[in-house]
Amino acid sequence: MIEIIKKIYKPLLLCFFCLIGFLLFLLLGFNPYLIFILVFVYIYLDLYYTKNKVPYFRLLHVSLLFVLFLTGAEAVKINEFFVWYTPVIAVVILMSILFNDLHLSFITALTISLFSSNRFEYVLIFMVTGIIASLLSKNLTTLKSIIRTFLLCGVIQVVLVFLLSNFSIERHMLTEYMHIMLSAGIYGMLLLGFIGFGVIHLLEYLFNIITNMSLVELADYNNPILKKLSLIAPGTYHHSLMVGNLSDAASEKIGANSLLARVGAYYHDIGKLDKPEYFAENQLMQFSKHENLTPSISKMVITNHVRQGVELANNYKLNKRIIDFIQEHHGTSIVFYFYMRALEEQQENIPGEEEFRYPGPKPRSKETAIVLLADSVEAATRTLDEPQPGKIEELVHKIINNKFIDGQLDQCDLTLKNLEQIGQTFTRMLTSIYHSRIQYPEEKQNANPKKSTEKNSSAAKKDNTKYRNNK
Repeated sequence: MIEIIKKIYKPLLLCFFCLIGFLLFLLLGFNPYLIFILVFVYIYLDLYYTKNKVPYFRLLHVSLLFVLFLTGAEAVKINEFFVWYTPVIAVVILMSILFNDLHLSFITALTISLFSSNRFEYVLIFMVTGIIASLLSKNLTTLKSIIRTFLLCGVIQVVLVFLLSNFSIERHMLTEYMHIMLSAGIYGMLLLGFIGFGVIHLLEYLFNIITNMSLVELADYNNPILKKLSLIAPGTYHHSLMVGNLSDAASEKIGANSLLARVGAYYHDIGKLDKPEYFAENQLMQFSKHENLTPSISKMVITNHVRQGVELANNYKLNKRIIDFIQEHHGTSIVFYFYMRALEEQQENIPGEEEFRYPGPKPRSKETAIVLLADSVEAATRTLDEPQPGKIEELVHKIINNKFIDGQLDQCDLTLKNLEQIGQTFTRMLTSIYHSRIQYPEEKQNANPKKSTEKNSSAAKKDNTKYRNNK
């Protein structure tokens, strides 16, 4: 069914727009501007989302919300409500929270502003405040920041009206200023109510998206899964935090969603909660649990953490975008250590590489691909006896090249320039983490404390004198 929709979604979207336009014509009467705007929005969104390879369902979701917002704006104008209650700011902020797309926020602000009023000055005010709201609402993560954005946009509207009215402070203008701030407060509280009562989470589920607000909730270390991971598999927990830091920095460098990459990294290995003692970072004993297992059984235990992670994520109702990190953080990579053991032990029936690969799928987004690379790099760096900057840089580039040659990055949009930037970021951060420390001299056991104190005092005076001279 999904494959069929993939093939026909453009005609389906066009029919959807035509149907909505017909319904608006019946409800609101003929409006040539409405038809023009709908056609323009369709063409823009289709070109933009096709160019950026956005999932096909996203355009349908955006179109549905867009037309509903246009209907609301037109309803306010027809019923002769106060023009300031047109939900321009609320629409822009909601779009930013849901899709975190600056282009979409801009086109939303411009389009709804055109339907806000027949007077040019009102259209101009809504357009300016809508664009400002787009910029201010980028990466909103807290309720406090949402209220602050609404109030700031309300203040900006008051200032613009004050300027366009030649600094008028007459009674009717004061009433208008009051309605501007009141509308900002009402829509702000309505949006907070939507968030508080779970409407945002419902839209996330229906649209298969995840907002920054949900990501911030998942990033809380007191989250039940992360708390359980820190207690049962502390080595995996620490590894996940390190991978999260690397992924965050690399995503920030190439312009990907850094918060999504960090949170996805926190949860990518939760499947190890099932058998934590079979993974090296959690082994407290001198010997490995795999010493008494055949390579094929060990491979099954290791690769099974992906399936266990998906099941655990479904039990905790985690968002599909987080589950993607669990499924894709190894891609179809080979479990190299146990594959080499199998080659050494089985001289006659030599196993194939495919038998020792993860089930996949390969990473399909920049964020999951970055976590795949960060996961491998962080684990490999721990094996270095002397993690010098040169060795770390060589190891990072080797791992990235191996993943690229193995085809693990074929289905994501990372470019060669992105890979170079990711490698440089990993090298810089790992070099800082595993930096060398100076070895402090030990105090002699038979040293005279008094002489030592006098010697240190004398040395300190000489240093102070030298400092003052150099200053």
